[in-house]
Amino acid sequence: MKKPTLMVMAAGMGSRYGGVKQIDAVGMNGETLLDFGVYDANKSGFGKVVFIIRKDIEKDFRERLFDRIAKNMDATYVFQSKDKLLTEEQIILSKDRTKPWGTIHAV
Repeated sequence: MKKPTLMVMAAGMGSRYGGVKQIDAVGMNGETLLDFGVYDANKSGFGKVVFIIRKDIEKDFRERLFDRIAKNMDATYVFQSKDKLLTEEQIILSKDRTKPWGTIHAV
């Protein structure tokens, strides 16, 4: 039987937080909240994790989180772009938008 895939939406801007909270260390050994969540998912039977991130955080995301997780679990990441899957009219209307659209758009 194929194991389920965990999808982690990690493209948020962190505007209220004041930084990229997805990769900020919270644990005694530099773990992030995502480290703990993915670890628990792996132990619960998930076979793969797919992170949805922004292109502009890719380098830091890889260095601080992804490369470590990918050593222990099948992992990949994809980019959420604010213009992806939108109509031409929607792109024009949202030209000044800086934030990702949210959950439904990410999925």
